[in-house]
Amino acid sequence: MALSAITEPDRPFTRRSFTPRFLEGRAFLAARFIDAGLAVRIDEAGNLIGRREGSDPDAGTIMLGSHSDTVPSGGRFDGIAGVIAALEIARALRDSGTQLRHTLEVVDFLAEEPSDFGLSCVGSRGMVGQLGPGHLGMVGPAGEKLAEALQRVGGDPKLVGAMTRRDVRAFFELHIEQGPVLEARNIDLGIVSGIVGITRLEIVFEGGADHAGTAPMDLRRDALVAAANVVTAIRRHAEHLANEKSGYFVATVGCLDVIPNAANVVPQRVRLVVDARSSHRPMTERFVAAIDQASCESAKAARVERAVFERLSDTMPVDCAPGLQALLVAGAQAFGFSTMPLASGAGHDAAFVAQIAPVAMVFVPCRGGKSHAPEEWAERNAIAAGATTIMEAVRCFDAGTQRVPRQETEKE
Repeated sequence: MALSAITEPDRPFTRRSFTPRFLEGRAFLAARFIDAGLAVRIDEAGNLIGRREGSDPDAGTIMLGSHSDTVPSGGRFDGIAGVIAALEIARALRDSGTQLRHTLEVVDFLAEEPSDFGLSCVGSRGMVGQLGPGHLGMVGPAGEKLAEALQRVGGDPKLVGAMTRRDVRAFFELHIEQGPVLEARNIDLGIVSGIVGITRLEIVFEGGADHAGTAPMDLRRDALVAAANVVTAIRRHAEHLANEKSGYFVATVGCLDVIPNAANVVPQRVRLVVDARSSHRPMTERFVAAIDQASCESAKAARVERAVFERLSDTMPVDCAPGLQALLVAGAQAFGFSTMPLASGAGHDAAFVAQIAPVAMVFVPCRGGKSHAPEEWAERNAIAAGATTIMEAVRCFDAGTQRVPRQETEKE
């Protein structure tokens, strides 16, 4: 609730990455990390990290955390609940006098939400060596490059490209479900089985602007007609794949730019962005191929040019580590919390951390499944249940109660 008060006054709850409000929130978190006895630093990728050394220097690191940035007019819990739960685990371990063999790190990852530079998961990408020159050269609306913004918030763009953590042995993330399943089924916690891969496509149609009253219908080169047909095709193909039940699949067109966007002018240029998410990579490839063909056919039918068809971003689906999932289930059972497996239809920093370590996530219910909106809400007891479960899993992992093999995950 204290973090939610650090917001743009006219757009609660908004703390966009790289902004003054975001940095104010980070200063608040850094102070709380220090109060919890953690050594605080910002790494090369701009992640805020609180660290407590373990008793065994060779044991490696158990990492907990999420992100504190928000979407515009977002909620008070998305990402933030995971950071605060991780902090509370660190405090509870300290207060109970528990000394872990492993080093414990609490992380606020930089810019998990899509930033103004057109890139999400900036900090977690950087942590695993996936923030390259192309990313750092991205330019924001004010003309600032991502490399400059990264340096401004404490990162090091000169070193981040070569950065890959090798010491992380396990990563746990708490997050609100961002869906209605747990609440509807009256289940305390979701144990995440995997995180979808996200593919974003950019499609641009170029036609010809004409007077809406004088251009005959059979001579028009209307770019919006082509785009509209593709939007319909996207919905049709996505529904077909979702009904196959061979994996989770959804697709959305949430961005449509029309030029000149005037009521009395035939649209000359239309740009649309497709967001496709799947737990099964072959489904994504089939979808992209189908939309590639459909967009060509739509352009031809509308007598326009398909000027652009490219992938803006592309991440692979990630399976959560079975051993860590088992620890979470056992931890929940030890305290009487009910659980169910859930696939994550949203992207998370854990998906990138999975390239260097086994990962696991706990979902807690959110009211009505609402997220990315001011109405987003999770009950205190729900977050506490998730934090308690993760802390028990951390204790068991640290004690070697259950051996967890290193997870090999396909890189982006």
